[in-house]
Amino acid sequence: MTSDKYNDCGPALGWDLHCHTVFSDGTKTPAELVDLACANGLHGVAITDHDTTAGWADAQKAAESCGLPLLRGSEITAQDHHVSVHMLAYQYDPENEGIVDLFRSTREARVERAKRMVSLLSKDFPITWDDVMGQTKKGDETTVGRPHMADALVTAGFYRTRSEAFAGAISSSSKYYIPTPSPSALQVVEVVEQAGGVSVVAHPADYSRNRVLLSDEQIGRLADAGLGGLEVWHRGNGTEDRERLSGLARKFGLLVTGGSDWHGDGKPNKLGENLTADDVVAQIVERGTIGLVS
Repeated sequence: MTSDKYNDCGPALGWDLHCHTVFSDGTKTPAELVDLACANGLHGVAITDHDTTAGWADAQKAAESCGLPLLRGSEITAQDHHVSVHMLAYQYDPENEGIVDLFRSTREARVERAKRMVSLLSKDFPITWDDVMGQTKKGDETTVGRPHMADALVTAGFYRTRSEAFAGAISSSSKYYIPTPSPSALQVVEVVEQAGGVSVVAHPADYSRNRVLLSDEQIGRLADAGLGGLEVWHRGNGTEDRERLSGLARKFGLLVTGGSDWHGDGKPNKLGENLTADDVVAQIVERGTIGLVS
């Protein structure tokens, strides 16, 4: 890496490949995402809502309107031997039977898990399922999760911000927490590959999400199965872990990506704070089965 092209957050210029909108747990519309990316001078952006493609059409329309290149993707929660693994999937066929079935099952599991958590929360906090659904921006099209529970608690006055709720009742260590039922990381890699897409492990060294991280051996097995890359440039990955992940990417022939994990007002993460180089995006587009929106 050379200093004129890279900084401590990865490429100095490029694409933000990890962004959420109102179709999952973000607070801004796909059009607002694209407009902000344009205003910030990004080379391009990816929409990666959880377990859905519902925001793709709106994002594509906005991108075409302002002339900003767009990658289409999703984030899928998986697990590998009790390690929670978030997988970013890019440029796959949204009508592929395997991906459609995967999203149907993961979204149904998310809703059932959310209802169970709300039932537990309601014993100590007077919120209802309707209160949680009231925080979704797109109704049944929204992938429901803990952020919407957090927003319901904020609206009810128990916390000031979503982040405070996540540090409290919505924390993964709280008595109300129920893990998300998830497919295996290997299954996600295989389904995404069959759908003609590129899979990337999101924030693989974020200790705030996992006390135990994916091992080198686990990443190697996923690479052998068709994993496309590692999200090295993310605020959750420390400096030493970024070096480790970059080394693994070289060893296993994986792409190195970066993203902000932007959620609008839902997180402090700033759009474009971590980026992906143009040449890496070009490889994702070349490997994917759908074309770049530009």
